[in-house]
Amino acid sequence: MSQLDFAEPARLDAGLIKAARERARTSGQLLLEVLEETSGLEPTSFVRSLGATFAYPVMDMASLAALTPCFEQLTFAESAQKNCVLVKAEEGLLAVLADPFDTDLQSWLESRCTLAPQWRLAHAADLLAFFAIHERELRALDGMTQIDSDAVEAVSAEDLSFASITGDSSPIIRLVNSTVYDAMKVGASDIHFETTKAGLQVKYRIDGVLALITEAAGLAVAEQVISRIKVMAELDIAERRIPQDGRFRLVFRGEEIDYRVSVMPNLVCEDVVIRILDKRGLTDEVVGLTLDPLGFDANTLHEIRRLARKPYGMLLVTGPTGSGKTTTMYAALSEINDGRDKIITIEDPIEYQLPGVLQIPVNEKKGLTFARGLRSILRHDPDKILVGEIRDPETAQIAIQSALTGHLVLTSVHANNVFDVLGRFLHMGVDTYSFVSALNGIVGQRLLRLICSNCAADYLPDEEELEYSEISPERSADIRWRHGTGCGHCRGTGYKGRHAVGEVLRLTDEMRELIVARAPISIIKQAALKGGTRFLREAAVDLAVEGRTTLEEINRVTFAS
Repeated sequence: MSQLDFAEPARLDAGLIKAARERARTSGQLLLEVLEETSGLEPTSFVRSLGATFAYPVMDMASLAALTPCFEQLTFAESAQKNCVLVKAEEGLLAVLADPFDTDLQSWLESRCTLAPQWRLAHAADLLAFFAIHERELRALDGMTQIDSDAVEAVSAEDLSFASITGDSSPIIRLVNSTVYDAMKVGASDIHFETTKAGLQVKYRIDGVLALITEAAGLAVAEQVISRIKVMAELDIAERRIPQDGRFRLVFRGEEIDYRVSVMPNLVCEDVVIRILDKRGLTDEVVGLTLDPLGFDANTLHEIRRLARKPYGMLLVTGPTGSGKTTTMYAALSEINDGRDKIITIEDPIEYQLPGVLQIPVNEKKGLTFARGLRSILRHDPDKILVGEIRDPETAQIAIQSALTGHLVLTSVHANNVFDVLGRFLHMGVDTYSFVSALNGIVGQRLLRLICSNCAADYLPDEEELEYSEISPERSADIRWRHGTGCGHCRGTGYKGRHAVGEVLRLTDEMRELIVARAPISIIKQAALKGGTRFLREAAVDLAVEGRTTLEEINRVTFAS
């Protein structure tokens, strides 16, 4: 087992600890959190100084990952709740904790051990990463695996009643609520409940990537979980043959959060996806939002701003779900919002409140669709309009007419790249000449995960990876490739945060003529290159060459032609 091996760290100043203790008492925060914040030290330096202060050996995540947890003595649920763990090592039984100030915790740990443990200290984030390595850091279903089998069988899926699901003592309620709560804590955008013959799998989408969180054996458990979510979303729990959509709302840390539910039948039961619609952005107006922090390169930023500042016409933003389209449109709209124009948006849902902007939420149940709302907007004397998404020919036609009659229209559409957008609109049956006359330009974008700055390290990609990425060995030899090795800061993934890359197709007269003439895409691409368009793949490769992301990530998100 390895431990941190550096020069002897300095102990934490007694005065600093005393001041932190007083601040923690008045603010209600944990002493450990206040002390780390006020110390001004990096996480590694802080935990080493803390270990020196208490004379505890310090362990990093790599040391922890090499050890075996003793969940038979201290269950995972207890370990995660207390943020400590018992592990087996050559020296014997080790008790690893993050907060040495918690003497009650130490006494409790000693009471759970048959032999006195040896104390070790680790950073709280490294302990969380240790749990993630074992695929149990977010083990919301741990309690579920311990439910008495007779209790599960007592409430069969066929005879499931509203009272049995919604009873306060039901472990199913605790299970679903804790799963949603943990997803909010880690910043997941979606929760996937996938049912198989063996039972239930729970996955979170974090930074655009699905991660398996846990599994629970037993189809009966899976059916009850699905039924509980249906009850929350006010869906028909008896209907299992057709897809259903609904919503529910919970309070998280004092704020109301909306959740969109999609239920889909499968061969054995049903799958559920919960989209987290975090409305906390609505509590405060978004002030000072700009395009700069989104990460686009200078040339792309210049082109987006140039298109957004046109007095009329249409600016389309395209990309898959979760690629940041709405944020880009918000940022562009915020930059041109000088108070002299009437700006109206229609969205589903409204994600952030923009100061000085009239924002209308789509409500299809009440008949307020994008198309109907857009017609009403045009009678409200707007100068600039944001349409959250074009989903149907009717909305497309009205948006085009709006752009042709002196309005600036910002909108999005789902497509793989800027060239697929052209075919998407033309297949909606819109008039080609009107479409190209209204269109100023198209922005295609993706979000790439960035290498974690805490665990970034050099590495050499193999020949297969370079070949798939279409990068020659000669070019690779001059590049310093980087990747993340995994740490507590990034929960062991090697990635932390995301960065936008984009391509901009500006509609020139030559481009309009080619589209009206239904020229092949290959010819349109050549004209775009001639006009200075830089494709998504090139922007993604440049980000990897700069050492900010990996070849694996750019190959996951973008396509090598």
